[in-house]
Amino acid sequence: MGEPSLPHVRLKGRNGLQLTDRNFEVLWAENGRVPVFAWIKGVPAEQEALNQALSLTHLPFIFKHVALMPDVHAGAGSTIGSVIATRGAVAPATVGVDIGCGMIASRTSLTAEDLERISLPELRAAIEARVPCGRTDNGGRGDIGAWQGDIPFAVQTAWLELYEDPRYKKLGAKHPKVIHSRAQGQLGTLGTGNHFIEVCLDYDGRVWIMLHSGSRGQGNAIGRYFTEKAQALCKEWFWLDQLPHKDLAFLPEGNEFFADYLEAVTWAQDYALKNRELMLGAVFAALHSVGLNGHYNEQVINCHHNYIAREHHFGSNVYVTRKGAVRAREGDMGIIPGSMGARSYIVRGLGNRDSFCSCSHGAGRTMSRTKAKALFTLEDHEKATAGVECRKDADVLDETPGAYKDIDAVIEAERDLIEPVYTLKQVVCVKG
Repeated sequence: MGEPSLPHVRLKGRNGLQLTDRNFEVLWAENGRVPVFAWIKGVPAEQEALNQALSLTHLPFIFKHVALMPDVHAGAGSTIGSVIATRGAVAPATVGVDIGCGMIASRTSLTAEDLERISLPELRAAIEARVPCGRTDNGGRGDIGAWQGDIPFAVQTAWLELYEDPRYKKLGAKHPKVIHSRAQGQLGTLGTGNHFIEVCLDYDGRVWIMLHSGSRGQGNAIGRYFTEKAQALCKEWFWLDQLPHKDLAFLPEGNEFFADYLEAVTWAQDYALKNRELMLGAVFAALHSVGLNGHYNEQVINCHHNYIAREHHFGSNVYVTRKGAVRAREGDMGIIPGSMGARSYIVRGLGNRDSFCSCSHGAGRTMSRTKAKALFTLEDHEKATAGVECRKDADVLDETPGAYKDIDAVIEAERDLIEPVYTLKQVVCVKG
């Protein structure tokens, strides 16, 4: 009959660490303090990204291990697709500069038959007319990606609440250089790069609205400012040269910049949440303008994937930083989008403690933007996005589906982290 299969295989790692192998690989760095748990089975993982993640294990304040999601790829300062828990310090670069970046999705009462009654190019134009997107004038006063002239009342109301927040008032008083002059003008706007708005269909033929954006220039200013403060502090205390990379400079708990950074980053995360909510409302208005009337927000999911939060793991209160990862506690609903021409998934978390209750945030890039623009042609892009009403010009070649990992392989690699609930396929995609 042969040997019976075991439900769990116990692996003994270095230093006697006992691991239950559920679906991850265990990586060790030379002289690293903790291991890396990597959910990368069946998906490509560039060595640069793995090396970047292994460098995190040298930091003395990392708790337990580093978790890597299957969409992992190299990022500025720290690895995208990484989850770390820390005690006694935080490193701003492990959150990054797109603070609060994330997704919002809404299931509507509309159906595929409703979409057949309208012009999809007209719908895309209606969305683009209501949500500023892109970037010109180097982000200055003439930027097409910010509000020009009268700012919508809903945006003004939301900004007033953010502006009057004591955290923002304190930030402006103590660190005036971090205040972004276009924070109000960018609220309710999309941005560029991999940010997008999509109209999708699930397998039941129901219409979903899904979009991806963060805290725009204000979050960027906060991230860069406090990374520089962390570097200056580490240099002053002779820690900087001992770090694997200067971008992993940290702020120790008890230092005034530590507390100020946490307040600033949580405010920026709230800005990002509100930013997505405002754009979702604008898309609903666009649907109405082309004759698509229905219940637009039957089920709404709004989740960060670049952020920091206080959480409890393995019996300890820690700071969990997710850079390109979504919280996936048992029952948590999350969004894992594919590329412009691929499927996306609405998922439910399984509460896997080894991942610090996390999952991937998307498909993950397989190459740089520069390489993608050099490798793919407009014909390649048109074929990859066939059937999707979207931009087909050279300026979006860096976002073409071939520049990303196979989303189905990514989902398969994290089956112990999440369960898919809805599978979506876009019919309209708006890019900045």
